[in-house]
Amino acid sequence: MSIAAVTASAIPPATPQRVAPARAGAGAPTELTPQALVLIDKLKARDAEVRQHEQAHLAAAGGLAVSGASYTYQRGPNGVDYAVGGEVNIDTSPGRTPEETITRAHTIQAAALAPAEPSGPDRAVAAQAQQLEQQARAELAIKTQQALQQAYELAPPAPPTLNVFA
Repeated sequence: MSIAAVTASAIPPATPQRVAPARAGAGAPTELTPQALVLIDKLKARDAEVRQHEQAHLAAAGGLAVSGASYTYQRGPNGVDYAVGGEVNIDTSPGRTPEETITRAHTIQAAALAPAEPSGPDRAVAAQAQQLEQQARAELAIKTQQALQQAYELAPPAPPTLNVFA
């Protein structure tokens, strides 16, 4: 489930400022400009947003999540990697029965639309799950109709009766 990245292009140049590096064990303080500090703030906000978005997918996917979230990172001017995109892989295969497929499709839709602001790819996955559900419902209707037809054909005919009222 894709997310767009934050870039530094909108940040104007300014004078440098001394800031201690965010990584443990790093060397002397690094000089960062006010623009770099603004970018770091944007990257931190984006990182939190991306992680929350992917956690929403994971929480709703339940057992259909194939793995944990994977992230795309952007290194900030302070040397720290920030998540700017991510995805959660979900098993979108049909179930063994139409009923199971319908249940799975509901879970897939819920997982795809779980974040507060689903992305375009999230909405596409939800649409595919809805189509999967419709196919399963059609298959279930045919299966039910065939079972009723077979039951009707196998049922013994009712014996003829004669009602005589005087």
